[in-house]
Amino acid sequence: MVTTDAEIDAAIERAKLLDGEPLAKTAVYIPNLKVLMLGLTNGRRLLLPIEDLQGLENATAKQLQNIEILGRGTGINFPGIDVGFYVPSLIEGVYGNRRWMSELGKRGGSARTEAKQIASRANGAKGGRPRKAVDLRKVAAAAAAKPRKMANVPTPRKVANIAAAKRGGRVTGRKG
Repeated sequence: MVTTDAEIDAAIERAKLLDGEPLAKTAVYIPNLKVLMLGLTNGRRLLLPIEDLQGLENATAKQLQNIEILGRGTGINFPGIDVGFYVPSLIEGVYGNRRWMSELGKRGGSARTEAKQIASRANGAKGGRPRKAVDLRKVAAAAAAKPRKMANVPTPRKVANIAAAKRGGRVTGRKG
């Protein structure tokens, strides 16, 4: 694989955009807590639960302890399981692809905690979820725009059929 001067220059320009942004300085797996701790260049620490990080949920403690910091701290890599993460995305709370993040959201939304039950009861005591506000002007305009069907109003053909039936004559629209 050959890297051109233009590709190198573009990579340097992208790297300049990250100046001043927190990047990974250290990365340590803490087995008893099952978390990954990143020491950032701004002095802060980022703790990430292993089960939330895509690709690490089934890794062994030994595999998780083998961590490489890549690209001045823009990435971390687990070479034993061939999984890597972009540090700015981890800082923003992105722990995997779109489908993975969707599953994480579902897990959080379906949690049954005591705090969630208390909040639900308190909301129910207030009358529950507020109804959606309805703009009556829009409803009236929509109703005026639609042609109305009048109940029990016969069409001209039905009127002719009824009159013919009363006279004992032939009803239109029927053969015979």
